[in-house]
Amino acid sequence: MGEETAGRRVEQRGLYLDEVRAGDVYVHSPGRTMTETDNVLFTTMTMNTQALHLDAAWSAKQPFGARLVNSMFTLATLIGQSVAQVTQGTIIAQLGLTDIRFPKPLFHGDTLYSETEIVEARPSSSRPGQGVVTMKHTGRNQDGVIVAEATRSCLMWEREAHAKALAGEVQA
Repeated sequence: MGEETAGRRVEQRGLYLDEVRAGDVYVHSPGRTMTETDNVLFTTMTMNTQALHLDAAWSAKQPFGARLVNSMFTLATLIGQSVAQVTQGTIIAQLGLTDIRFPKPLFHGDTLYSETEIVEARPSSSRPGQGVVTMKHTGRNQDGVIVAEATRSCLMWEREAHAKALAGEVQA
């Protein structure tokens, strides 16, 4: 009883190549409610002057009847929601995004919920200890309607190779 023991050290991280399997689905939380402030800031920071995101009066006369959340903000949030659970600290590089779709719009006040399905995970033929993970990200609004989809490929570490690289035993 008099002896003090140190607590465990738990590091938040994503998954290594050797931990993912095709068909696995990761459900991310929390969701992200998209506010008017978020949308206007993202839109203006990225120099996107599209009236559909900025002009309430003009947008009210368009087919959706209101300003839309910038689809690039939706995409960035969709990918971002997966980071803590899937790629935090285990990714080497994002290789590409394909098959990006926005089948329904998001509006101010909508909440984006996302999940990631592992489509393929394979070792690299040219980079020992690393591999390519292909994943499909799906975003739904608070009503379960799909509002965004994207397929993403990343170069990922295998656990043992990453530990060796961090210890300086191998070159990344």
